[in-house]
Amino acid sequence: MNKTICVFCGSKDGDNLNIIAKAADLGRALAEEGFSIVFGGGRLGLMGSVARAAFESNGRVIGIIPTGLTSREPVQLELTELFVVDDIIERKRLMIEKSDAFLILPGGLGTLDELFEVWTGRQVKAHNKPIIIGNWDGYYDKLLSFLDQANHQGFLNSDHLDGVAILKSVEEIIDALKTTFVSTHSR
Repeated sequence: MNKTICVFCGSKDGDNLNIIAKAADLGRALAEEGFSIVFGGGRLGLMGSVARAAFESNGRVIGIIPTGLTSREPVQLELTELFVVDDIIERKRLMIEKSDAFLILPGGLGTLDELFEVWTGRQVKAHNKPIIIGNWDGYYDKLLSFLDQANHQGFLNSDHLDGVAILKSVEEIIDALKTTFVSTHSR
């Protein structure tokens, strides 16, 4: 397929074993479908699971990590390419630049920061790349409810919530990516 998917997700595993297993399943599925992965470069947590599984399935895996995080988040060793950058801002800029779509999986503050960075970027037309939220086991239900509330209270335009796919399974995510890029390519 030759498209690169940026995967934003936790540098920790979290407590839900189903989500941990889905992260590895997703990494394998992306590689098997020919998608490359850009991710945060760490070997721990969900991001490490996605990257390891993709690399073990002969996928192309690009890690981007700031120098300051290399001591807190050991770098994933099995990578196609590694970029060590000065700071988190440069990391996000390079991840956005190198990606054709964004996939947000469960994670913490960094993941939320990355989600809103690309979502706001799409809103202000800095990019028009697809955004998918992997709402596995209802992880993002409360956040999405809050955004609906913000919309209903007049703090968002209704189109701010458009263009972001909320999907619940690895299969739905892969199907959405394949459909997006096949239909985009055939135009």
